[in-house]
Amino acid sequence: MPGNALSWSHPTAFEATPISASEARAFVSGHLVDHQLLHLVDPVRLVASELATNALVHARSPFSVTLAALGETVLLTVRDDSSSIPIRRARHVMALAGRGLEIVSVTSLEWGTIQADGAGRKAVWASFAIKEQPEPTPPAAN
Repeated sequence: MPGNALSWSHPTAFEATPISASEARAFVSGHLVDHQLLHLVDPVRLVASELATNALVHARSPFSVTLAALGETVLLTVRDDSSSIPIRRARHVMALAGRGLEIVSVTSLEWGTIQADGAGRKAVWASFAIKEQPEPTPPAAN
C-alpha cells in the first residue's frame, strides 16, 4: 500500500502450534478495540484466522502478524517461512476445506502476496477501510 502514511503498527510473532490461530485473532481484536475500530473487529479477526491457519497448515512454520493503519486503511499482514504463494481455487460447494482465500477476498477491500525478504519468505496481506461503509439501502417496495 505505497504512498500512505503509517499511523500505527503492531507486530508480533507466533509459534507453529494450533493455539496460535486463536492468539492471532485475540491480537488483532485487542488492537482494533484499542484504536476504537470496533466495526473492523469481526472482518479483520476472520481474515487473521484464515491467514494464520494457512500459515500453520501449509507453511508449517512460525509466523508473524502485523496490524497497521496506513492512511484510510487497516493493513493486516501475515508472514511465514514458506515461499509458496497461496492460490484461490474453485471448490465444490460441499468441500470441507479450501475456502480460506475466498473468505479473505470477500471480507477485505483487497489482498495479495509479497516476497517478505531475500530468503524466499512470503507475506500475505489484506486491507480494510477504516471508515465505516454505509449499509446498502434496500430498494423501495412497489
